[in-house]
Amino acid sequence: MIQIRNHAIPVTAFTSVTLIIIWSGLDPVFPDVWLAEIIPVVLILAPLLITYRFFQFSNTAYILIAIWMSLHTIGAHYTFAKVPFDWFNELIGSQRNNFDRIAHFSIGLYAFPIAEFMVRKGHCKPIVATLFAFATIMAIAAGYEIIEWWYAALAGGDAGIEFLGSQGDIWDAQKDMLADTLGAITSLVLFHIIKPYQLEIGN
Repeated sequence: MIQIRNHAIPVTAFTSVTLIIIWSGLDPVFPDVWLAEIIPVVLILAPLLITYRFFQFSNTAYILIAIWMSLHTIGAHYTFAKVPFDWFNELIGSQRNNFDRIAHFSIGLYAFPIAEFMVRKGHCKPIVATLFAFATIMAIAAGYEIIEWWYAALAGGDAGIEFLGSQGDIWDAQKDMLADTLGAITSLVLFHIIKPYQLEIGN
């Protein structure tokens, strides 16, 4: 086992996400949408902070976790359809704001820490952990699309439309889930390259 006692990366990740959350809450475009979008970020960040003393993920896992939190929080501030992302949209020749696709791809990156946790806690072998993490991301992706539809139907008006973020695409939910899946595949390939379960994280 390789002992790692450097806390710089997780501390930097936590601090950066916290600062982005604070910034995003300053005069968001749609306060109701911001609140709805920021809840899942806080629900993930808080347990990570509370349990850090008892279980530390690999540095790679913390970086991947912070990527989604940061992108999602930026989307919460502007709404995903209004994030200033023209440079990327022009780069791929799209008239649609594709920031939400990138954010959905980053959700799939959570497959890495899920698989890492399962193996390092001794719940299963890496292959089974990979399948479990992949299925978990697929379930979360489908569940979140249902939540988006539910919120949009209840909120109605501009807030509902902005939270849904379909931008007029009737296949938006399916494309979002595909982005989640591609992110999961990418992170799980990285999982088997880095093999974080061979690292022992110190306090």
